[in-house]
Amino acid sequence: MENNSTGCCSGACSCNSEIPKKEINIDFLYLDLSVCERCQGTETNLDEAMNEVRAVLNAAGYVVSINKVNITSKELAVKYEFVSSPTIRINGRDISPEVKESNCKDCGDLCGDNVDCRVWSYEDKEYTEPPKALIINAILKEVYAEKTIDSTKKEEYKLPANLEVFFNGKNK
Repeated sequence: MENNSTGCCSGACSCNSEIPKKEINIDFLYLDLSVCERCQGTETNLDEAMNEVRAVLNAAGYVVSINKVNITSKELAVKYEFVSSPTIRINGRDISPEVKESNCKDCGDLCGDNVDCRVWSYEDKEYTEPPKALIINAILKEVYAEKTIDSTKKEEYKLPANLEVFFNGKNK
């Protein structure tokens, strides 16, 4: 019998059998990619972050799906419980649960009114686009952090005033 010193498998045994993949679902929710620099920058940073982390996730047995949703109506905002633009959620959890906003000239121009959009806090600084590191850390946290059951009651969703202003202005 020949001794295989290169490892347990030469492809003929069952140790290379397919391990079931675990899923990571990323939702990118936004108001506009044609004009809004915050939304455009967020999409770019999300794409770049995924390019940097995808190989590690695949090697660890994860399959990533990215769902990019243009929130074009109040109905879609309600369906996705959209709070502020842009938003990134990983497996349903916002990567930045504390929502801060500032005036967004681009979205204001789109609807003809003053509209506040998301500001991202990361390492004691504020950004109008989420830094790649924030996105990567949020993905890795979702993969490797110990899961706890959240027993807090979720508040009923109500369309935020800034989105009401945005959609009313766009529909005029």
